[in-house]
Amino acid sequence: MNMTILDKIIEAKKVEIAHQKQLVEMEVLQDVFDFYRECNSLKSSLIKPGSSGIIAEFKQRSPSKGDINLTAKVDEVTEAYVKAGAAGLSVLTEKNFFGGSQSNLVIAREHNPNIPILRKDFMVDAYQIVEAKAYGADVILLIAACLSKEQAAELTATAKELGLEVLMEIHNAEELEIVNDQVDIVGVNNRNLKTFELNIETSVELAKLIPKKFVKISESGLAGASEIHYLQKNGFSGFLIGETFMKTSNPGETCRRFIEELGQ
Repeated sequence: MNMTILDKIIEAKKVEIAHQKQLVEMEVLQDVFDFYRECNSLKSSLIKPGSSGIIAEFKQRSPSKGDINLTAKVDEVTEAYVKAGAAGLSVLTEKNFFGGSQSNLVIAREHNPNIPILRKDFMVDAYQIVEAKAYGADVILLIAACLSKEQAAELTATAKELGLEVLMEIHNAEELEIVNDQVDIVGVNNRNLKTFELNIETSVELAKLIPKKFVKISESGLAGASEIHYLQKNGFSGFLIGETFMKTSNPGETCRRFIEELGQ
C-alpha cells in the first residue's frame, strides 16, 4: 500500500520525537522558567465581541506549495499580525515538511506575550505537549486523522493538566468520533491531509454535525473576506490563515488589509 503524505509526515515525526527525547529529557523541559505561566485563551479571543476571528499563521513552506516565504522573520511578521488585529497566532514547528522550528515558537512568544499562540505540528506523543508549554504555546493542535480515540483522549488530558487549550482538527464526519469533551475548539481543515485536495464546502457540511458547545474554526484555502462572511453565517468563529498572508512580501500588511475588509 502506498504511503500518503500524512503517513510520511507521521513516520518522520516519530523518528524526530525519539531523537528529541534523547537530547532534552521531559523533566528538563519542565524546568523552564515560565513553564507554569497561565496560558492565553484562544477560545475566549475568538468569541469576544469585535474579534476579527483571524488566526494568522507563520508558515514558510508546505508539502503542497513548496517554498512560500523563506526570508520572512518570525518576530517581524508575528508582531505585525498582532498589530493588524489578529485574534491569535499559529506557528509551524514541523521542520521536515513545513520548514518550521521550535525556535520560531520561542521567538513569537517573546515578542507577543499577550496573544494566544497555537503550536502547529503533528502531535502524537505527550512529550510534544510538554515541549509546547515549555516553548511558549497556549494551544496545541491535535489532528484526528493521525490519532486513535484513545490517543486523542490521552493527549487532550495531558494538555489540560498543563493548562493548554486543545484544537482538534477534522476533515470528515467519521473523525468527529475522536473529538472528546475536553476539546476547546474544533477545526475543519478544508484540505484533505491524505490527498491535499482543497474544498471550502468541507467546513460548511461538517459545521452541521459539530455540537454547538464547541467553538468552530475553518482552516486552509481561505483567501477573501467573502469566504469568511460565508463561513461566519455557517457557525464559524475562527479562521486559520497562513499562505494568503505569507506568500506576499509583507504578510503583516496583507493581514491588516484582510481584516479591514472584513469590516471589523
